[in-house]
Amino acid sequence: MIMDIIQEARRLALKEIEKFGIPNLIHFEISEKKVIELCERLNADKTIALTGYYLMDLKLGEAFKLNKVEDHIKMSLDVAKQFLEKFKLDEETKKKIINCIEAHHGGVPFICKEAEICANADAYRFLHPKGFFATLTFIGKDLGFEKTLNLLYQKIDEKYKILSIDICKKELGRYYDQFKELIKSVLG
Repeated sequence: MIMDIIQEARRLALKEIEKFGIPNLIHFEISEKKVIELCERLNADKTIALTGYYLMDLKLGEAFKLNKVEDHIKMSLDVAKQFLEKFKLDEETKKKIINCIEAHHGGVPFICKEAEICANADAYRFLHPKGFFATLTFIGKDLGFEKTLNLLYQKIDEKYKILSIDICKKELGRYYDQFKELIKSVLG
C-alpha cells in the first residue's frame, strides 16, 4: 500500500506533465533524484517526501495555461487532498504530505523535514546547472532571450532564499553566485 501511493502520485504528476508540459521532465527528474538523495542522507521518510514532491506542482501546468501560476499551490492542494483520501493514511502522515505541498515555496513554515527536503529539492530546478540550462532551452524559445534571463535572475534569487539544508546551500551556493554574475554581465 505504501508503494502504491508513491507510484500513483508519480503517475498522476507525469500525466499532468504530459498534458501541460510543465514542469519539464528534466526539472521533474532533477528534483526527484534530489528528494531521494536527501531522504537517504537525512534519514527522512521517503513515502512522505516523494508523495509530497509528486503532488506539490501537480497543477503548475494548468495554472500556467490559465495565467494563474501564483495559484498553483492551492490548485495542487485541492487535488492532492482528494488523492490522499484514496489511501489509508494516518492524519499525521497526511498533514506532513500536505505541508510538503503548501511549504515548497517558503510561504508556510515546515512542520517536518520531508517538507524542507521538498522545498530544497525544488530549488535544484533553477540553481543546478542542468536545471538552469533546461530553463534556457525550454522557456527561452517562448519568452525570448532577455525575458528568460530576467526570469532566471528572479527565480534563482527566489529559490536561493528558500534553501535551508546545509548540504544544498553548499552545493548550490557556488552556482548561484556564478549565475548571478553571468546574467548581470549579459544584461548589463
